[in-house]
Amino acid sequence: MVNKNVLRKLSNQELEKYLKEGNRFVPEAVEAAFEILEERGRVFSEQEKETVQQLIQRKQEAEEAKFTEEREIWKDHITEDTNAIKLFPRDLILLVGGLLGTIPGALLLGLNFIKLKKHGAAILTFIFGIVFLPIQNFLVPLIYKESTQGFFTYRKSPEFFMAAVGALILLVFWVLFTPKKLPYRAAPYILPGIISLIMLAIIISYPEWFSGYLLVSFAK
Repeated sequence: MVNKNVLRKLSNQELEKYLKEGNRFVPEAVEAAFEILEERGRVFSEQEKETVQQLIQRKQEAEEAKFTEEREIWKDHITEDTNAIKLFPRDLILLVGGLLGTIPGALLLGLNFIKLKKHGAAILTFIFGIVFLPIQNFLVPLIYKESTQGFFTYRKSPEFFMAAVGALILLVFWVLFTPKKLPYRAAPYILPGIISLIMLAIIISYPEWFSGYLLVSFAK
């Protein structure tokens, strides 16, 4: 949001810089500078007005293109194209990571990276999946103990919060290390199902290790 009152403190010479081609100011700032100069009595020819409007329009189009590009980066490009590479779907990874913890979610995502020959990203993802567990199990009881009001007063909120954090980090890893706009087919769910069942059995068998997980919170 452009504060027009701030621009009014600038001199005419400084405001003129907003109207020059190649400046880095947002379109709203350019438009505001133009209006302030008109208020101060600066007379623009029709050609100058058209030039300024074209500058504003190009800046608006550039911002829209940038927004579209950023939205495409975060978009899940799953397809039914038989020629596309098979990967475990992003929604599945986030679901598994949110319900059963970052270990199975990171394992599935890491296997995707291995298939994409992103071995460094795979190792980093595996390490995160393991390291997040003690961090989670440390923070959940701490939140229960220290927070007496606000968002965390709800009994299950710490689990929800930490599960969301873990899933969000997995999503960031996906966006950072998966080739941009890569179309892929959903790989069979057999391996994710086996991994999920094994993880569920571990959680049930060792609740003291995995007490911070969202699934265990639901079971209480």
